[in-house]
Amino acid sequence: MEDIPVVILCGGKGMRLREETETRPKPLVQVGDMPILWHIMNIYSHYGFKRFILCLGYKGEMIKDFFINLRYNSDFSLDFAKNKEEIHNSQIPDWKITFANTGAESSTGFRLKQIEKYIDTDNFFLTYGDGLADVDINKLYNFHKSHNKIATVTTVRPITRFGNISISNDNVITDFTKKTVAHEGWIDGGFFVLNRKVFNYIPNREDCELEAEPLKNLAKDNEFVAFKHEGFWQCMDTYREYQLLNEIWKSGNIPWNMKSKD
Repeated sequence: MEDIPVVILCGGKGMRLREETETRPKPLVQVGDMPILWHIMNIYSHYGFKRFILCLGYKGEMIKDFFINLRYNSDFSLDFAKNKEEIHNSQIPDWKITFANTGAESSTGFRLKQIEKYIDTDNFFLTYGDGLADVDINKLYNFHKSHNKIATVTTVRPITRFGNISISNDNVITDFTKKTVAHEGWIDGGFFVLNRKVFNYIPNREDCELEAEPLKNLAKDNEFVAFKHEGFWQCMDTYREYQLLNEIWKSGNIPWNMKSKD
């Protein structure tokens, strides 16, 4: 299996979820007993992709603290004389995480641009820190490779306040329009696969939104394809959606919990 890094955008302020994000970054808002970021990382980890790059911004130090302190939820021993620690009965996953400070006010494109130096493979994954789905990551990656384009996005059925994506018969994206009302078609569901050539499309500006100039230009250049996902997908953009995801968790029928499907 290829060791493909997974980039997760974790820096936004989550203004539409102020009830939860006044005191913590949105990726740390809990679904069940763990942050939504944890659930997202578990989706990729289930398919064997365990190398993560977190693009931090708003209250990013809290995300660092969460993972640093995670080990201490297990029993552990400290040997002060030898400057060693030993974790007992640990449930900590075997992940490698790079914490990248990408600025409190940066837009999504600029956050991605700043972690270019950490990408050491031709392709890499990218997703938002607030969306859950039962996407088959292996099928997504194989789809991307088979189309030989710079960018692949997982598309899902729309919620009316999101933008619309126009897709040709051979799954090439012909138009990418974000933040407009759409009642049919497909929308950006995150879960991208990108070739490192994508960085040529991203200007080095703090206000660069990935969903604006870069992705629109990729579509114009016929370098952007859609992986159509008909299964479960739900973002956590509002308090209502936060409640919905937690209701799903409490039900015990958790679509994004890949281990339950094995």
